[in-house]
Amino acid sequence: MKRPALTLALAIAAYAAAMLLANFAVAAFGPGVTGINAFLWIGLDLALRDWLHVRLRPWQMAALIVTTGVLTWVLNPAAGGIALASAIAFSLSSLADWAVFSRLRGSWLWRANGSNVAGAAVDSLVFPTLAFGSLMPGIVAMQFIAKVAGGAMWAWLLRRVLPVGAQAPSPR
Repeated sequence: MKRPALTLALAIAAYAAAMLLANFAVAAFGPGVTGINAFLWIGLDLALRDWLHVRLRPWQMAALIVTTGVLTWVLNPAAGGIALASAIAFSLSSLADWAVFSRLRGSWLWRANGSNVAGAAVDSLVFPTLAFGSLMPGIVAMQFIAKVAGGAMWAWLLRRVLPVGAQAPSPR
């Protein structure tokens, strides 16, 4: 496997692993873990999503989101509600993230952090509301702050270790 293909495969695996770890942590420990989860795993997810957005076709990104949601449920059926809430929240936040990322101009880091605010806002509102059955403003606010901060940290780290200048493939 050539280096760019290996890098892409590793990024996809890390993206899926971050989503799975986030879902399993919430299923195992409940809403109390969401702040740490949001900073570490969802922050990584947001930053990797932007990196992957410029390398994958939209249908490939959608398939990746759905596949990891299904995989979460298959590996831990008890997390079914968490996996479903996660798949819906990730899908909606991915759309918000992409809408902002594709319209922003400037460096990849600027675009990634700007779009992460939109993705974090949608994900922070939708996920806990669906996963736990009620709107929890404190959890939503804590998750939003943690996701934006974690996304910024991961975006900065990714920019330093991965090439960020690739062009998006043509849609098919």
